[in-house]
Amino acid sequence: MQVFVDRFNYLFRSTKGLALVAIAMISLVTALWGMLSGPMVEFGITDVVVDLFGFQLVPAEREGRIIILYHVIANAVVAIEVYFITALVKMKKHEQSTINATVTFGYLIAMIFGLAFAYFGHNFVFHGLFIFGQSLLFFGGLLFAAALWPWRKEYRIEDTDYSRTRGGLDLERTAFFVMAVATLGSALFGAVTGSYWGNGHETFLAEDLIRNPHKTLLQKSIIGHLHIMLTLVAIALTLIIGKWYDFKGWFHKIAMPLMIFGTITISIGAWSVVWVEWAHTTIYVGSVFVMLAALFLVIFGWDKLIRERIAEQGIEKANFFQKLKALFHDPLKFGATWQMVFMNFTVSGVGIFMAVNLNEIFRVWPHREERIILTGHWHILSGIIATIILFYFADLAGLKGRLRQWFGWLVIIGSDLAFGAVTIFSMKRLFVTESAQQPLVNWTMLVADFGLALVLVVLAMFLLWRLFDLFKRNGRWKSELDETGYGEVQS
Repeated sequence: MQVFVDRFNYLFRSTKGLALVAIAMISLVTALWGMLSGPMVEFGITDVVVDLFGFQLVPAEREGRIIILYHVIANAVVAIEVYFITALVKMKKHEQSTINATVTFGYLIAMIFGLAFAYFGHNFVFHGLFIFGQSLLFFGGLLFAAALWPWRKEYRIEDTDYSRTRGGLDLERTAFFVMAVATLGSALFGAVTGSYWGNGHETFLAEDLIRNPHKTLLQKSIIGHLHIMLTLVAIALTLIIGKWYDFKGWFHKIAMPLMIFGTITISIGAWSVVWVEWAHTTIYVGSVFVMLAALFLVIFGWDKLIRERIAEQGIEKANFFQKLKALFHDPLKFGATWQMVFMNFTVSGVGIFMAVNLNEIFRVWPHREERIILTGHWHILSGIIATIILFYFADLAGLKGRLRQWFGWLVIIGSDLAFGAVTIFSMKRLFVTESAQQPLVNWTMLVADFGLALVLVVLAMFLLWRLFDLFKRNGRWKSELDETGYGEVQS
């Protein structure tokens, strides 16, 4: 019996175990529900999966199913970030335990019963449990924000290497707090609209309304909700990576106020989409501040990676190539910040170019082309966030040596090939006419499928390694559980 208790404690009481469970759940959902995607339909795999598992896929309900699927995955991603933050940011032990437990039950209940409702017959008890799970997650967020409250005396800092006020207020902790409060407000922003489902509000996907000149207030609020939630997930992850790098110095002192102001401004902009025409301008202004803060993190991080590796090698005056080699030495830490840079070529840059040339170029194209760009835009950003989470968790999990190198570089290469190919595919009308596009479509789809498959295979191998470790009496999980302080594991 103790064998099961120990492993349960590891999986549901330690940061690494909780994150592992959430990543595994997302992976299982992605693997199974990915069998319903377009390419799988062409291969005939979807029909086999539908018959085998009993999926009920009514075409008229497609949008509703996708919305629930997005939410259950997003809930788990938010939970993972909460686990990381409660381990990285100072708080009382009982606060960490309560927050993690509440968030865990919330996302698991929402995931299990949300998918059951959406894909296996509409039992509205399951829908109620889906809402209950999300409510638990929201309550966990309230506890999370309270624990992050930065104005407590015990959380004042004196170290002048970190961003702080003259009174010692920790501005990095304040940035975490602002992000948490903004996330709660943005979740509530979507929940209020959700309460009108079936009573003046119909299910839709945002990309289907892009050319509708007259949107209802509820439609606008959903569009604002989905924009800000993904943005806040990215902001939270940037702050997490900053803690991982031990971000400090002048760049940190400048970046944290920028991040705080940017987060507040973006949130106000997204919320005001419902009422004012200039909301997008507010979002753009906030984005500039957030992206500057992220840029300072990248500069600091790459400089630190180079300096530490050069010092480790004992090189007094390194040349350019030695510095470059030092930068690439650790693919996990380099990959986390590289993906932030790469995002500008596949997400931010494309978005800005599209906004500037919207009426002159993109609105001249068929609606389907613009829809593809927007869909690719969101999926690429979500994918980049996922890879950064994997880099951080792989480091937490103790990947070292060649395994660390192989895992890191295969994820970087695979994901960047896929996201780059999808970007070219989505913007293909700039390069080729519709009648001549097929060779480009074929190659970009082939590269994208190869890159994604590579990442998924590497992730599967990583998860299998952790699964097999759980069956070992003195596996890595044992030492990781000992670190939590939740009691000694029986030998």
